[in-house]
Amino acid sequence: MRQSELFARTRREAPKDEASRNAELLIQAGFVNKESSGVYSYLPLGLLVLRRIEAVVRQELTSLGAIEMLMPALQTKDNWQATGRWDTFTDVYKLKDSSGKDFILGPTHEEVITPLLKNFLSSYHDLPISVYQFQTKFRDEKRAKSGLLRGREFVMKDLYSFHRTPADLDQFYARVANSYRNVFEQLGLGRYTYLTLASGGAFAPHSEEFQVITPAGEDTIHVCDNCRLAINSEIVNEVSECSGCHTPVAKLRVERAIEVGNIFKLKTRFTEAFDLCYKSESGQLERPVMGCYGLGITRTLGVLAEVLSDDGGLVWPEAVTPFDLHLLILGPENADVRAAGDKLYSDLGAAGWRVLYDDRAVSAGEKFADADLIGLPRRLVMSAKTLTTGQVEVKQRSSREVQLMFPSELLGR
Repeated sequence: MRQSELFARTRREAPKDEASRNAELLIQAGFVNKESSGVYSYLPLGLLVLRRIEAVVRQELTSLGAIEMLMPALQTKDNWQATGRWDTFTDVYKLKDSSGKDFILGPTHEEVITPLLKNFLSSYHDLPISVYQFQTKFRDEKRAKSGLLRGREFVMKDLYSFHRTPADLDQFYARVANSYRNVFEQLGLGRYTYLTLASGGAFAPHSEEFQVITPAGEDTIHVCDNCRLAINSEIVNEVSECSGCHTPVAKLRVERAIEVGNIFKLKTRFTEAFDLCYKSESGQLERPVMGCYGLGITRTLGVLAEVLSDDGGLVWPEAVTPFDLHLLILGPENADVRAAGDKLYSDLGAAGWRVLYDDRAVSAGEKFADADLIGLPRRLVMSAKTLTTGQVEVKQRSSREVQLMFPSELLGR
């Protein structure tokens, strides 16, 4: 992509109405635009990152045997009344259609997936079932002041599984937990992420969260450095030690963190509400047990900006970077430099590199500042000076060292 054709441009200064670093950086670098409190447009660069985050998650879930689908955001009141959550789930948007019928903009999808399966689940042969989606969710968030970390409209991956026995649910649950670890490792967040014991609310005594350590986090967790588990402060009085290595809670390290994923066992809470049954081997009607597994996609984008940035701007990991290379030409008014830059841009694309080509007629200082702000993993610089040797300057975003390389070395990957 030619940067001169990219309508979403960088800004010289961070927005003054944002209190969070993640939103400041993503807006200034041209990845998102704030529409209202907790609501953002995802501009071309931001959308590319979101799609790559989704791809990492999708690959892991496919390896579990989970199948992707898409459910509606607009949900009926009847289903929410069946589970008793129409009146108890308070941070939601409710609306009426022209006939006066009540709906809810979905903050979650248990009330859709469970009755939906009544159309397809009949025998024990049909189980287990695991389905997931990437879906826009809505919550009437009263504290939408943390940028993408706490939004009113956001993209979430939600996975639901249905099983014959609690033991089968336990096995799948453990596999999902391991897949989540793989996801955060690929995203460059592995060393910041802890599986955290938390309250299970109305569904179970406990759930488990994936918490990323950051000063911008709204949760307080107690971290065990011996086994890399943690305990959310909301339940810390209920436990005396780390479940992984029995380290006393008093000896755990206290950190601020943000929840990016959660997994918990719903058991028969929703299958009972919708009378979802299957016929067992003996011909008896049984209820499947259920698990739910969430992962915030847009929130992960915000966490990456919050945790992996530096004083210069964003620093994207290889797995989710919107482009592999940022090619800058200095002095684009020089016909030889522009011709060489255009050729290298074309050749790199043909060789399989995804390139953001800064062909703009702006100063070298502005180009360097924007390159750091946008944060692609590698920067290439072509100028009249480099043309004398036929080389280009190559710099890693996370390093100060500059190398000289021949284009043939880059094209050979």
